[in-house]
Amino acid sequence: MQDHAQAPVWKQALAGSQMLLVAFGALVLMPLITGLDPNVALFTAGIGTLIFHLVTGGQIPIFLASSFAFIAPILAAKTRFGLEETLGGLMAAGLLYVALSAAIKLRGTGFITRLLPPVVIAPVIMTIGLGLAPIAVHMASGRTGDGSAVLVPYDTAIWVAMTSLLVTIVVAVWAKGIFRMIPIMFGVLVGYALSAVLGIVDTSPIAEAPWFAVPNFVTPEFSWSAVLFMLPVAIAPAIEHIGDILAIGNVTRKNYLEKPGLHRTLLGDGLATSAASMLGGPPNTTYSEVTGAVMLTRNFNPRIMWWAAIVAIVLAFVGKFGAALQTIPAPVMGGILCLLFGSIAVVGLNALIRNQVDLSQSRNLVIVGVTLVFGIGNLVLGQLEGIALCAVVAVVLNLVLPGSKEAWGKRVNEPATD
Repeated sequence: MQDHAQAPVWKQALAGSQMLLVAFGALVLMPLITGLDPNVALFTAGIGTLIFHLVTGGQIPIFLASSFAFIAPILAAKTRFGLEETLGGLMAAGLLYVALSAAIKLRGTGFITRLLPPVVIAPVIMTIGLGLAPIAVHMASGRTGDGSAVLVPYDTAIWVAMTSLLVTIVVAVWAKGIFRMIPIMFGVLVGYALSAVLGIVDTSPIAEAPWFAVPNFVTPEFSWSAVLFMLPVAIAPAIEHIGDILAIGNVTRKNYLEKPGLHRTLLGDGLATSAASMLGGPPNTTYSEVTGAVMLTRNFNPRIMWWAAIVAIVLAFVGKFGAALQTIPAPVMGGILCLLFGSIAVVGLNALIRNQVDLSQSRNLVIVGVTLVFGIGNLVLGQLEGIALCAVVAVVLNLVLPGSKEAWGKRVNEPATD
């Protein structure tokens, strides 16, 4: 560990580039799905990571980038409010993290566990993954994410999508070393190559794009409707953040919930998300795949993430790079998203299992069941719908329905030992 900390600058920069490579696939897929500029996403991921490290004193080897939890809400909000007001809602979601960090600073972390136990968080996370399933299927079938238009003939699209998915699975399961950390990259490269052979790639935007170009920054606008629509969505990513901080702490054998403190890590995440939204980028979140890479390489030096951020910022100004990303055919992304969105649902399911939530308890069955149907079915009540609605309903049901502490999950009330 000491050797990594005192490594030459060029070695730190190389290690940072490697960490960015691990995060890259998911980082750019999210803006490509939601119609945001991938170059802006690269820039705001870099800026967001630097803000996080500034707030937390540069103590945690972690990287922040595009959050998949916001895909469905962004798509819905863009249709209803437009891009600028959607960004305003996302900025407010980041400020909710800031408010949560202040509450944790004043009251400690106990109230978070009581307000948001696994029986609440797990079905919300499952809803995020399962609710996005139609988008993955539409894109894998050669259509736009909402299924409204055909981009590629089905027979061609399904071959490309399944090949991309198969390559991603093979690399994720059987690859060794750092290659196992970048299955998305391999899936995209092979899918893109096959698409080029089949003649469904249009490379003219790459030729027309300049080498140097300022990313297409967008300024947010604010409306209460968009803010109220987006705020509840931030609940699940906030809890995901806590899980990622615990995970990287387990890897480095340090308790980051105490030092620098959960209030500071959540503040850094919130400010990073708000800063990204101010520029037209997607909300930021801590990347668990980068945590996996840290565990694999045993390089615990937080400075490598500074370099990852700097490389991301530099790449954001390469016009041809952004143009190339936007030529990736929909079936390539759709095939890979079949795995990614399913993985999100499994994370939620694993939270129920790991925390030993007893689903034979009536209250738990009601919370999980109602949350899943409201979220996946995209029910609308007033200004709330889909993920936002199911998050609010899960919290309210948990507070209202009677039940023993054990009903929330046997491990919730046990003292933290790991």
